Amino acid sequence: MDKRRKTRIIKSFLFISLLCISISFAQEKYIGKKGILTFEASEKAFEPVKAKNESVTVIINTTTGEIASLALMKEFRFRNALMEEHFNENYIESDTYPKAIFKGKIAAFDLQQLSEKEKEFKVSGSLTLHGKEKKIDTPVLISKVGDQLFLKGKFIVTPQDFDISIPKIVRNKIAKNIQVFIDFKLKAK
Repeated sequence: MDKRRKTRIIKSFLFISLLCISISFAQEKYIGKKGILTFEASEKAFEPVKAKNESVTVIINTTTGEIASLALMKEFRFRNALMEEHFNENYIESDTYPKAIFKGKIAAFDLQQLSEKEKEFKVSGSLTLHGKEKKIDTPVLISKVGDQLFLKGKFIVTPQDFDISIPKIVRNKIAKNIQVFIDFKLKAK
């Protein structure tokens, strides 16, 4: 066999090997860029305080169970434009703290055990918002349909967890415990 042919065979082998490796690494991650994050901070007898962000990015490493998500604060939409303005300028201070980041791990995560039927897992990690970090431990429901994962759950936070001060004049109009709902759809990458 001549030297040129050996070189071509070696190059082809290396190319195929690298392609196989990149494909296997790519399938270790599931990514979603249109996750939905909703929070509810309403008090009865007052105008609802509720907002939704439909462009949350989330990634799961299926080998390690690590999960991370990022939500831009200015993407939260309220029923009332004035409420949205107050949220961004007075409470969250979105120009200074433009995003919320969650980093954590899904306990006992096993991609092979997932099916169309939702299975409960525990997620533990930390949520960074408004320059402060809070530990979050919550159950989530995960299912798998084709090459997509679906993750749903909820947890509770308080404005005090993140040093967000609520003026006395509106304090009784905003719930002390804020419910946060997640609804993520991720695809294999």
